[in-house]
Amino acid sequence: MAEVKIRDLQKSYGAMQVVHGVSVDIADGQFVVLVGPSGCGKSTLLRMIAGLEGISSGTISIGDRVVNNLPPAERDIAMVFQNYALYPHKTVAANMSFALKMAKMSKDEIDKRVTRAANILGLTPYLDRFPRNLSGGQRQRVAMGRAIVRDPQVFLFDEPLSNLDAKLRVQMRSEIRELHQRLGTTTVYVTHDQIEAMTMADRIVVMRDGRISQVGAPLELYDFPANVFVAGFIGSPAMNLIQGTVGADGSFAGDGISLPLPTRLTPGRKITYGVRPEHLSLTDTGLAATLVVVEPTGSEIHLVLRVSQQELTVVIRERQSFQPGQQLHLTPQPGMVHLFDTETGERIG
Repeated sequence: MAEVKIRDLQKSYGAMQVVHGVSVDIADGQFVVLVGPSGCGKSTLLRMIAGLEGISSGTISIGDRVVNNLPPAERDIAMVFQNYALYPHKTVAANMSFALKMAKMSKDEIDKRVTRAANILGLTPYLDRFPRNLSGGQRQRVAMGRAIVRDPQVFLFDEPLSNLDAKLRVQMRSEIRELHQRLGTTTVYVTHDQIEAMTMADRIVVMRDGRISQVGAPLELYDFPANVFVAGFIGSPAMNLIQGTVGADGSFAGDGISLPLPTRLTPGRKITYGVRPEHLSLTDTGLAATLVVVEPTGSEIHLVLRVSQQELTVVIRERQSFQPGQQLHLTPQPGMVHLFDTETGERIG
């Protein structure tokens, strides 16, 4: 195992810069998730750590070595891809042992490592099968087994669950997390799915346009987003964000919406008022809203309401009967409001 240190990393393709001075420390044994929308630079960053992409400037250290100029085979990393990348003509055992054979490891050691990885991943009954005889989840386990047998310092996962159905993704999330807890290997995991990031990570690195927007534990990002982008990206359903100004009486005013502010701000200042759907309560008085859509999910009911020209989402757990067009009233829960400077996007307070 080893820590990974990234310092002022930059990547350009000709005149187009895609990674802008990224710096982050990944502690020994930590599970870190790089998350962000498509094109934010997260996969490029992972590939630079792996040595599959050259870097324009900056440094990458794995353990006590700067690996900028080392080829992938010498970085002591193992990578699990989105498309499994299994050899179709080789058995599960042969796929898992291929890299070890190329390294001219002894047969006894190879058998020992493959057996251990198969036991960890529940693949022992399938060692003589070919990839075509396996389910998607089993193929992904084989890809992980191929990484485990190498006993690397760092695991790199590049959106490994994207090709699986929803139920299997949930199962594999749990299995990968459990695998990390058993092995304790430093892991860097890339996904665009913020739920995946929240449920799996020790720390999350939120990226946007080739830059880091915020780094922190999952609940830290959820409860204290550093800016409007993180506030809107982390959480499902997304945080309600309303643009407006501070009124002369110290309240928030925006597009026909008036709400109390938890702190005193300069009148006229442009701010963005944020409140998560579960922190908006249905009350007898408060902000008048018209119900637009009712979305029962089983454990919760999601309500989309319109206030003036603004749509707000509310999440409730109680069983109630709702009809589109119904008039309701909303009140933000005290202490659960997030305020951001509209011009900079940064959190206030």
